[in-house]
Amino acid sequence: MPSITALIRVLLAALLVMPAAVHADDLRSPADRRWWQGEWKEEYRDGPCQVKSESKRGEFKREIKCKDGIGADWSGEWKSEFRDGPCLVKQDVKRDEFKEEVKCERSRR
Repeated sequence: MPSITALIRVLLAALLVMPAAVHADDLRSPADRRWWQGEWKEEYRDGPCQVKSESKRGEFKREIKCKDGIGADWSGEWKSEFRDGPCLVKQDVKRDEFKEEVKCERSRR
């Protein structure tokens, strides 16, 4: 009989753990949300930098400004444009400002 009791305990523990594992993805912070899942806009500080993010259907924009370049994790100035899968990424970077714009198109089949 002790083996049946142990088996029941294991089954009950599995039943309690499974729902938590299934919904673990819902516990992500709002900053981790996927940009293609609807429209949203947010502003927050990341250390000494001000971050603005905006998402619309098929488009994402992020702008990071660091006063006098303090706290910037990039160096130099550049402009670049490249493709990342179905998305076109444009970056305009200065010493104290990082602008990134991502525009995606749905693939036509």
